[in-house]
Amino acid sequence: MTEIAQPDRIAKLEELRKQGIDPFPARGVEARPIHAVLAGLGTSAEPGPLAGESVTLAGRMLNLRDFGKLIFFPLLDRSGRIQVGLQRDKLTEWWPRRKLLDGGDQVAIRGVLGHTQKGEPTIWATEVRLLAKAVAAPPEKWHGMTDKELRYRRRYVDLWASEGVREVFEKRSAVLSTIRRCLEEQNYLEVETPTLHPIAGGAAARPFVTHHNALGVELFLRIAPELYLKRLIVGGLERVFEVSRNFRNEGLSPRHNPEFTMLELYEAQADYRRMMQLVEILFERCARAVNGTTQITFRGKRYDLRPPYQVVSYTELFREQQGFAYDDEPRLRARAAELGLDPATERWKLMDQVFESKVGDALEGPVFLSDYPVEICPLAKQKPENPRLAERFEVFVAGMELGNAFSELNDPFEQARRFEEQVATKDPEAPGEVDWDYVQALEYGMPPAGGLGIGIDRLVMLLTGAETIRDVLLFPTMKPLPRGAAEDPQAEE
Repeated sequence: MTEIAQPDRIAKLEELRKQGIDPFPARGVEARPIHAVLAGLGTSAEPGPLAGESVTLAGRMLNLRDFGKLIFFPLLDRSGRIQVGLQRDKLTEWWPRRKLLDGGDQVAIRGVLGHTQKGEPTIWATEVRLLAKAVAAPPEKWHGMTDKELRYRRRYVDLWASEGVREVFEKRSAVLSTIRRCLEEQNYLEVETPTLHPIAGGAAARPFVTHHNALGVELFLRIAPELYLKRLIVGGLERVFEVSRNFRNEGLSPRHNPEFTMLELYEAQADYRRMMQLVEILFERCARAVNGTTQITFRGKRYDLRPPYQVVSYTELFREQQGFAYDDEPRLRARAAELGLDPATERWKLMDQVFESKVGDALEGPVFLSDYPVEICPLAKQKPENPRLAERFEVFVAGMELGNAFSELNDPFEQARRFEEQVATKDPEAPGEVDWDYVQALEYGMPPAGGLGIGIDRLVMLLTGAETIRDVLLFPTMKPLPRGAAEDPQAEE
């Protein structure tokens, strides 16, 4: 057993076995959701149709209050909680076993729905069945789990012990469902593309590297599904999307986790302006689905996700923020040194680092930051009226980038040239080799297309008011602890 299993609970488990009771039975029960039962119970003044009915409920029992002849405890399932009342006179045969139960145990309750004298909705038990004995104690009843790191490590406790946690992940599920419905309404096809890539591409990031023994080749966990999805546009699928798990071998921060979820979509005959429309549609729909309004509060400020969104130019904002043009290399490197950046960094990467150092406050949004220098957009088309700029935008809310979109580059010769330039930089975040298979796909002809990627984790942060990406990931990446190093949840209170 681990260090959190408690000796007194283990002793009760053994006593149950001696009495012929399996503390971990193989069969469960057919139970009603607590929320549905409460909806049908009504109040003591105005009883509902389920008042006086016998039902079966199942869930986790918490905080037993033993008054000798009467015991009360809350029963919690995914949908809600209800008070359970145990009466000695109604459970004569079972009553001696009450001392073998503990807060945290999984139980099934068969009983009659009603209310206490104070009007508390209650199920008065006629049968109690143990479904799983908890040998680890739950957190202290009033505060839940207060240690943030422990909450992330033990999300399986946090979900029922801490107020509001479960609701965040229910909202996350609603965001994904809303996105899927919205795109399917617009004739998009959901697809699945490889997670293991022979070449790390589709974005600038350090990949995770693995090895396939049978083939004897090095493979990379995908950093983006982009290049495979655009192959499908070549294949004639015309409108495709994927909700994908991506992996980038980078540091941890309030906005970054090495494993994260992205929505990527591509649409033939579209461009980045059409992608702006899609962002506005998706953001508004998601906000209404999870909060019932487009008004949100994030880090103490209010925002409205109702369209239309402002559009600002990258190059114009760069000049406004920095006081010089984005392509003024001497002043760029001098400013980088002032900011503590490495002035020897590759020019265009350095430009973006300098830009990001001051731009956050200017992008409260929602706002589209558009028309980037083409040098930092290897997969985007140039603007016909100004080839130095790319038809690209990023969408920001509260200074946080939530999505990225292009008018997709479909010229195989230009794409090969840009890939070769990327590889030549030897930047560890650039591909190590040219993806000639993708270039070959473009040689068969890809129609004009728009593409969009949205960070699902950050969008959920925004819609739930979460301070960090860890609060919207069920199991965020954590530094492993040696066995025995973790503390008891109650010790954290």
